[in-house]
Amino acid sequence: MQVSKREEEYLETMYLLYKSKGIIRVKDIAKRMNVKPPSVIDALKKLSSKGLVEYEKYDRILLTEEGRKIAERTYAKHRFLTEFFVEILGIPPEIAEEDACQFEHYVHEETVRRMKEFAKFIREQCPYAIKQFVKEKLEEG
Repeated sequence: MQVSKREEEYLETMYLLYKSKGIIRVKDIAKRMNVKPPSVIDALKKLSSKGLVEYEKYDRILLTEEGRKIAERTYAKHRFLTEFFVEILGIPPEIAEEDACQFEHYVHEETVRRMKEFAKFIREQCPYAIKQFVKEKLEEG
């Protein structure tokens, strides 16, 4: 099934809201994504038609099994990218978080897999080099 980048963002947002609040509400999605509630409702209708959420007007919003899988995969990619940017590249956390949020929707799974392998390799083979690189970047910034 084809899911757009924006749909991934909605699914990830709903997943995080459910994890933190135990409930998913239109107003919370709108606030977190900085959009208007009618935009959220349109997205929910599309996601519902694809079988990724259960949504009825004025009723609860739930991720389906498939919707949850996509959201978890997207969020895992986000967490890894943030960690990679901070720990390997020495990017400040607030920039790393922002970049990961954008990058996660455009980077291919194969690229992420290779980045994970690289991170593991460099951590095992050159831990001092990473520390030195990050230290230098922090001193520059």
